[in-house]
Amino acid sequence: MIITSEDELTRLKDIGRICAAAVQTMAAALEPGITTKELDDVGRRFLEDNGAQSAPEFCYQFPGATCISVNEEVAHGIPGARIIQAGDLVNIDVSAVKDGFFSDTGSSFAVPPVKTKVERLVRDGKRALWLGVNQVKAGEPLARIGKAIGAFAAKNRYTLIGNLASHGIGRSLHEEPEELSTWPDPDETRIMTDGLVFTIEPFLSLGGQWAEDGDDPWTLFSEPRAPTVQFEHTLVATRNGPLVLTLAD
Repeated sequence: MIITSEDELTRLKDIGRICAAAVQTMAAALEPGITTKELDDVGRRFLEDNGAQSAPEFCYQFPGATCISVNEEVAHGIPGARIIQAGDLVNIDVSAVKDGFFSDTGSSFAVPPVKTKVERLVRDGKRALWLGVNQVKAGEPLARIGKAIGAFAAKNRYTLIGNLASHGIGRSLHEEPEELSTWPDPDETRIMTDGLVFTIEPFLSLGGQWAEDGDDPWTLFSEPRAPTVQFEHTLVATRNGPLVLTLAD
């Protein structure tokens, strides 16, 4: 989507704020003993109370309002009876729609106590995301994003999941530009257009290279198995740089 009016931007900011606040609300409820279904219910209530609807349910009939991935699960984890334990690495991914506009955001959280290397991974996952965000500017190559994130990962001896890409968003959950690499991609030649709406969501890992299917139609696992974090924002490319939409008030 390319924004063409202030009304569109206002509506995108609204749903972006709701998604970001939903993640914050779920994170506040995250503690040992809660099930992923109970955590999902917290997110569902928040979205519904703010006039929004789960995008995965709306678009794909996903069996949950949010995606909650724990430890070996790298993405699209189905909320259920799994009980969160101390030491778990939990990713909360919230995407939603309101008034015909979509937004998408996610964060990974380490439930204390955790190993130092996992704490560092969570910290550096956020850093990788913001390195990518800071490359955003209308008129510049999209490839700048993957180059910056890839250089950071290599310097700090991390890997990136190479088949989970960012994507365009706005009037639908996934739209053009599709398959936005968060790793160095020599085939990426597209340019950021003023007003372009898209996500940035690197999957930073302690050894994972690829996401592979599990036993259900949704949950993805890193191959090889390794702790992996995902941090995601929805943003707009402008002539002055990035405008991040998924920031809570």
